[in-house]
Amino acid sequence: MRKYLLIGVSAFVLGAGAMAYVSPIAQANNAPKTKTYKMLELFGDVLGTVEDQYVTEVDDKKLIEAALDGMLTSLDPHSGYLSPDSYEDMQDTTRGEYGGLGLEVTSEDGVVKVISPMDGTPASRAGVQAGDYITAVNGQSVLGLTVNEAVKQMRGQPGEAVTLTIARDKTDPFDVKLVREVIKPKAAIARMEGDYGYVRLPGFNEKATDALVASINELKAKNPKMKGLILDLRNNPGGLLDQAVGVADVFLDGGEVVSQRGRDPRNIQRYNARPGDLLNGMKMVVLINQGSASAAEIVAGALQDRHRAELVGLTSFGKGSVQTVIPLRGGADGALKLTTARYFTPSGRSIQKTGIAPDLEVAQTRDQAQDIANRVWFSEASFKNALNADEGKTRVGVHTPAEAPPTAFDDKKGDFQLQRAIAVLNAGGVANTPKLPKPAAKVAEVTAKAAAAAAGKPVSENK
Repeated sequence: MRKYLLIGVSAFVLGAGAMAYVSPIAQANNAPKTKTYKMLELFGDVLGTVEDQYVTEVDDKKLIEAALDGMLTSLDPHSGYLSPDSYEDMQDTTRGEYGGLGLEVTSEDGVVKVISPMDGTPASRAGVQAGDYITAVNGQSVLGLTVNEAVKQMRGQPGEAVTLTIARDKTDPFDVKLVREVIKPKAAIARMEGDYGYVRLPGFNEKATDALVASINELKAKNPKMKGLILDLRNNPGGLLDQAVGVADVFLDGGEVVSQRGRDPRNIQRYNARPGDLLNGMKMVVLINQGSASAAEIVAGALQDRHRAELVGLTSFGKGSVQTVIPLRGGADGALKLTTARYFTPSGRSIQKTGIAPDLEVAQTRDQAQDIANRVWFSEASFKNALNADEGKTRVGVHTPAEAPPTAFDDKKGDFQLQRAIAVLNAGGVANTPKLPKPAAKVAEVTAKAAAAAAGKPVSENK
């Protein structure tokens, strides 16, 4: 409310100033504000014209909410306006319980795009994949809708059937039928993998750190000879910053986890771990892939920079920005979700658009290896209006992955990346891990062709 009062006071002073002397300095200082007020007057004129002349009656509230969201999403793909209902939905999500399909989505050029399906949810079981486009819900197009509007159509009463129309690369659009559930994503999933503990974090809601600590304590109690830990952050779309710091704190004996820097480079906020390592220095590997984003990247980057764990998998998503949720009138008028800072790993890396590169690159499937060679994957760099990477850094280009499953490997029965993580722990580190043969020549050939095409060179075909 205070911001509205300040705007009102400023307008009143400007009105009074029209009948008084204004110094050149004051005129210069007020020029940007005057320009803003003129643009707001233009907005009012447009709104009035729409109200009077549009072919049908319009809903002023929807128009203004859409204008607010459009203004914010034009800044970057993660800023936006949350209506009161959407703000409440977001709070339900961070608390870890809501009715829906289990999808993390965003918007790209007016199309809803999947960042990641959540483990154990209707979307995950139905085979929805990161990078899929959702073009319709129950036969109704969602093209041009805001993310909040599209999500509202996907959420609803548990037990109700929902049909999503999916557009996926290299395939014709197809329908997927799902049934809504009360989404209670497990904060942590734990088990033993041979001599090593395994904990998967599907996201970073309010329960993540507590669930991780409880899982590790249970694994240690039941398996006193546990030799190490695999922390699985694959397809983890992120969540709350304080939970990312809390999760990293579990493994770090003091020191920096992440720093946050906004518009003013002198204003740096640092988040540090407390003394004590729950594993007492036990060996660790962190699994990541192109679906590991935001808070997941904070944890992976901190453990890598601090030499507490080695990373196995694929380069992460590359979302290196922080969003602040600013309630309007206590949430009665919704909230702003505004990008206010970039985050940096302890060594000073900004991973915006570039992602965190693993210490051992491992493709999960042969098809995935060819996609990497063709540079067919979805990341922060895919967004046209994503914040730029710092210092001209770019995401890794087309290349043959260091490792991929052998031809005979059945990825429906085994987890190749997990197997390689265990191999790293057995060997005492990536440097000591026996290397597998390079992926088949076919993948290398795809890489060469893609690189040549990117450079504008002729590509030879062997048929």
